[in-house]
Amino acid sequence: MIAMPRTKIAGIGMYVPQNVVTNNDLLKYMDTSDEWIQERTGIKERRYADRLGETTTTMGVKAAEIAIKNAGITKDDVDFIIFATLSPDYYFPGCGVLVQRAMKMKEIGALDIRNQCSGFVYALSVGDQFIKTGMYKNILVVASEKHSFGLDFSTHGRNVSVIFGDAAAAVVLQPAEKEGQ
Repeated sequence: MIAMPRTKIAGIGMYVPQNVVTNNDLLKYMDTSDEWIQERTGIKERRYADRLGETTTTMGVKAAEIAIKNAGITKDDVDFIIFATLSPDYYFPGCGVLVQRAMKMKEIGALDIRNQCSGFVYALSVGDQFIKTGMYKNILVVASEKHSFGLDFSTHGRNVSVIFGDAAAAVVLQPAEKEGQ
């Protein structure tokens, strides 16, 4: 039996927008309170992207750049991109291709996974399979969401809108050279 390589996370990156929105800030838009939100969610604040200056892709790029640096590789070493989001900049082309273009990467495959909460886990699972089969050596996995532009900030929408913010995370997956790596 041939042993498949194990997958390791070689680099991690994240990005959160500068705009902090506290529970008390939401009082301007809906009938709620800091206590009501914290009791149900544990959330005290969230981040919202700049409405026009930041996108799902631009946040993903910032997280990707950090993950690539932390993995000790360059953008030219990445041989596949997996991008998870339910709030893409466009329906087509997907954000994975947009990240590739924004980072001036070589032409490589890019797969978008249109899933929200579990999207990053699905993306890791897909990337893990590509590493284990030896298909790719450096896979960039990005998850990014920009929900603030589509939330209902009325009292009617408070059950959902108090939960979500905007951010991005990225990892570089590689084959582990040794057991336990």
